[in-house]
Amino acid sequence: MLYESTDSTISFITPNQKPLGFMSLVTIMEKPCILAPIIGPKGIYMCFKPFIEKHFTIIEYEEFYERKEHFAEKIQAIFVWGKPLNVNRELLQALPKLQVVANGGVGVNHLDIPLINSFGVKVCNTPHVVDNSTADIGMGLMLASARKILEGHNFSKYHESEYMPESSLGNDVSGATLGIIGMGRIGFKVAKRAQSFDMRILYHNRNRRTEEDERAVGAVYCEKMEELLQKSDFVMIVVYLSPHTHKLIGTKELAMMKPSSTLINISRGLVVDQDALVDALQKKVIKAAALDVTYPEPLPRDHPLLSLPNVIVLPHMGTHTVETSRIMLERMVVNTLAVLNGEQPPDEVKI
Repeated sequence: MLYESTDSTISFITPNQKPLGFMSLVTIMEKPCILAPIIGPKGIYMCFKPFIEKHFTIIEYEEFYERKEHFAEKIQAIFVWGKPLNVNRELLQALPKLQVVANGGVGVNHLDIPLINSFGVKVCNTPHVVDNSTADIGMGLMLASARKILEGHNFSKYHESEYMPESSLGNDVSGATLGIIGMGRIGFKVAKRAQSFDMRILYHNRNRRTEEDERAVGAVYCEKMEELLQKSDFVMIVVYLSPHTHKLIGTKELAMMKPSSTLINISRGLVVDQDALVDALQKKVIKAAALDVTYPEPLPRDHPLLSLPNVIVLPHMGTHTVETSRIMLERMVVNTLAVLNGEQPPDEVKI
């Protein structure tokens, strides 16, 4: 699918596409109905609406709850995007025609898959799609933190002197040691990018990668996470959230890191004990942190992490690009249509 960008809008171009206004109500209602987040800033952005409406009739969450009895028999799929919808027993019981829950993104820890499956409903996600954009944000956070990019920008805007303060001195990324916790698809792509910066790359994973993979990115395996924490200048977390990784990094682990090191989290907020992180940053146990994920998201504006000068906090922007969002929605459509057509979806999540 092609798209074109103007100063203010991004419009998608599909073969023979007509504006929604030219479609008859009968044509719209013949399309399968999906329950989806509101179209706009709180959900799926408006620029993606024409593509989705080419395949489905969209019933927004708020509209559904206002007229539940009218839409319940029509909805065949749920799109989970942005702030997750609570797909609980009550909702599943209210949607007798529901066949699939399509999740935008890889992580499905917010979905009770056994419960959903017990209603004969499949769950699909969008693996592989987010790998590059997430690896990119990890490198961006590392560079922004190490080189004090935000401080430099603020100095340019608000400076009262011509001279930058000593506190604006950054650190070289090139030649430094990067420790990657979780060398899956995304972790491997991070390593490939770090290799271009001539970084020394350590990694810890449940299972060691092949020697061929290690040679490809110049990565050295650390059987124990403690070794990685002690030796790394930058520690980047790239793991799935699970009972095993819940608060994987806490007071004990932060104390093992160098006082000059930076923690970067691009996985899930709950992988890091935030209270322990605040304490470690305040006491200068570690030098800095750069986070794309927190709990909750976004953080309350008075959260102590947001007041610390050695922290960068993003509102979970790892996949927040036009290209990645488009591909994610395309995968959601492909998976949904496959299920509705009685076919095996390519990205079904099975527990």
